[in-house]
Amino acid sequence: MPRRILQLLVGLVLYGAGCALTVEAGLGVDPWTVFAQGISVHTGIGIGWVTNIVGFLVLLLWIPLRQRPGVGTIANILLVGTSMQAVLWLIPPVSGVGAQVAVLLTGILLVALASGLYIGARFGPGPRDGLMTGLHARLGWPIWVCRAAVEVTVLAVGWTLGGTVGIGTVLFAVLIGPLVHVALPLLDTRRAKGSVHSSAAPASADAVH
Repeated sequence: MPRRILQLLVGLVLYGAGCALTVEAGLGVDPWTVFAQGISVHTGIGIGWVTNIVGFLVLLLWIPLRQRPGVGTIANILLVGTSMQAVLWLIPPVSGVGAQVAVLLTGILLVALASGLYIGARFGPGPRDGLMTGLHARLGWPIWVCRAAVEVTVLAVGWTLGGTVGIGTVLFAVLIGPLVHVALPLLDTRRAKGSVHSSAAPASADAVH
């Protein structure tokens, strides 16, 4: 349990930091960050704080979908945007295409690693992921259709509001799936537990013999 809690907290903080790097790169961000950025442009509220607020509002949509949040869901709402805001305050502006691309790719890699950490901790999905699985459960649509419908909608609204859409948005969409696919098995606490049990089983059998 201590490892899982630490993994959850570190993962969520790193997730926010990775998102902050993609924002700072200025080459385009993922759909939900485009949405938060667009709202930030019009309200003057920091993008990290908007991310927290949006996460809470998305959580309210779980009610009609009959989804139940976990500890990880609440922690996601509190930590990701806060970490993003803090990192944006701390890092200097990025200039030059080479530096922008490097910061963008670093941010995407960090988000992938962070996703493996917090998902692998198994304390419940983030509010946005839960929205998609809730739609899948209630409507019977395939997960990919639910995800595409939600993300295309928030991307379009965020872009209209002034969020940054560009090559970074495309790279995030293309790279994040394969990268998380690599990271998650390495960081899945259930897999680690299974490994311990499997290694313990032969020892028990030897003792019986």
